[in-house]
Amino acid sequence: MVIRLLGLMAQNLGINPEKLTDRFLDGMQGVRMNYYPPCPQADKVLGLSPHSDATGLTMLVQVNEVQGLQIRKDGNWIPIKPIPGAFIVNIGDILEASSNRVYRSIEHRAVINTEKERLSIAVFHCPTFNTTIGPLPDLVKDSDIYYKTVSLKDYKKFIVSSKLDGKSTLDAMKLKK
Repeated sequence: MVIRLLGLMAQNLGINPEKLTDRFLDGMQGVRMNYYPPCPQADKVLGLSPHSDATGLTMLVQVNEVQGLQIRKDGNWIPIKPIPGAFIVNIGDILEASSNRVYRSIEHRAVINTEKERLSIAVFHCPTFNTTIGPLPDLVKDSDIYYKTVSLKDYKKFIVSSKLDGKSTLDAMKLKK
């Protein structure tokens, strides 16, 4: 499903789909299962700090349909209502850099419910380990490159040494503001 989505996104960018999908064939995947217990003082805690995913795409299922995911839009936190059986697809920082800002990663966080536990499962999709992270050559002209290109190895080292803090990972790769 992810390769198909990436292929459609590449077509939308006007490039040969394989230019993007080949980077993710045999790529790395990670799964994270999140449990957020109810908390009577939910306004004093945060389930997951604001961040954007450092991946290509993230597929998320809000398992028990308890609201808690929020995205930042125009400086405001917007709650995402769970839809039974639906996946949420988050564009990650790698895809923002690869598309040279055409596709934007989304800053999001998780909040706690006062009465109900919340469960979610996220599957993170990254390119193959020998890939470089940066704008795809078919999408840039010398004058409009927004991100530097780094090896996935160096990118992963940076991520591991960073904390969840908004879009700081992607900001570190910016050439232009």
